[in-house]
Amino acid sequence: MKMCRFNVKEPTLIFVIALFVWSSSFENCSAWGDEDKSLGNTAPGSWPTKEKYAPYVPPETTAATPKQGGWNSAIFNVLEYGAKGDGHSDDTKAFEAAWAAACNVEGSTLFVPSGFVFLVKPISFSGPNCQPNIQFQLDGKIIAPTSSEPWGSGLLQWLEFKNLKGITVFGKGVIDGQGSVWWDGTGKMPSTRPTALRFYGSKSVTVTGITILNSPRTHLKFDNCVSVQVFDIYISSPGDSPNTDGIHLQNSEDVVIYRSNLACGDDCVSIQTGCSNVYIHNVNCGPGHGISIGALGMDNTKACVSNITVRDIALHNTLTGVRIKTWQGGLGSVQGIMFSNIQVSQVKIPIMIDQFYCASDKNKCQNKTSAVAVSGINYENIRGTYTVKPVHFACSDGLPCTSLSLANMELMPLQLNNDLCESFCWNAYGTLRTRNVPPIACLLTSTRFQSNHNSCWA
Repeated sequence: MKMCRFNVKEPTLIFVIALFVWSSSFENCSAWGDEDKSLGNTAPGSWPTKEKYAPYVPPETTAATPKQGGWNSAIFNVLEYGAKGDGHSDDTKAFEAAWAAACNVEGSTLFVPSGFVFLVKPISFSGPNCQPNIQFQLDGKIIAPTSSEPWGSGLLQWLEFKNLKGITVFGKGVIDGQGSVWWDGTGKMPSTRPTALRFYGSKSVTVTGITILNSPRTHLKFDNCVSVQVFDIYISSPGDSPNTDGIHLQNSEDVVIYRSNLACGDDCVSIQTGCSNVYIHNVNCGPGHGISIGALGMDNTKACVSNITVRDIALHNTLTGVRIKTWQGGLGSVQGIMFSNIQVSQVKIPIMIDQFYCASDKNKCQNKTSAVAVSGINYENIRGTYTVKPVHFACSDGLPCTSLSLANMELMPLQLNNDLCESFCWNAYGTLRTRNVPPIACLLTSTRFQSNHNSCWA
């Protein structure tokens, strides 16, 4: 087994070293070859825990089962507004008309019936003048256009719900972004690829039951939303489809995601700046890049993420397991994070903090001293198999990672060979609360670098 560690005498060399470690560990990481649709079995919910850190768990709530008619019997069927549902006719205007009617009735239902395929161009189901508690019942199939004309020079989203209160999207139906025409690189479609389903500026949002397939980019996105529930959904795109995050959170708080299967070409769940009080549990992830916080701090920006709990997760055939990634030069902090009861199978690197993240040409990423502060990160009961290395903590040279805590790690190589690396740490300070397999000897235990960097709440 390779040591994959280096003696560094001059701190200014850290950028070169980080690039070397990254390149040696991630050859051909973006191309998975044949798509692996195996999502694993049940998440490991029975392991005992000894929680030093109190993870964020939302108050007990009982999610009402959505039903046709919502709060009243006002149902607006898109077929009654002129939709054909033949998969070829443009049904956009019918959806707009049905929404305009439903928008005026509190607790109404816009109904997309089963047995039909609706071709819908980019559309926004918008408030803020809509009545609250509207339901969008999707039992049929909605497909995106595959010609370039509806997209103009490029749009950021296809189906958008904006500035609403109490919006529920539910049903047994399918949203198909038909993303292969965007991924093939022929130049037929605009360079800007849209998110399939986006919620913006909304409160009390529920998404359940539906399937989202083959988005050109991110499948499901929440921007500036408060009180979000996502459960019992299925997301799928090929493992080599570019930038197809499963669920993307940004500037959103009080979010719960559970009982869902996510298979994509990028992060199964991506948690970006401005997110707090996020609880993710009982999710299957793979293929994909794992569950990630970041990348944060791009272009020297300030990023703040806090109170995130990820537990009872199964990851199979993913690039990483649970990851925090930040660009150099950023500001802000990531703190109060719990990763617990994580089962990994054929995962390249199960545990990662990468503060030298660079998605562009790595030769253009400069070494900088400022960084998003990473502290109070707790890992416990993370078990399974890896294919490159068990742990990778590459922390900022100027602002080390502090208060890392690891307990009950059992990570074994899928196969014993000379290409495997031992755990790698750089400027990572924390505590090993139990004996771990393999031993993580590179973690530093000094407390002299304890950080009070809390610019997010200054």
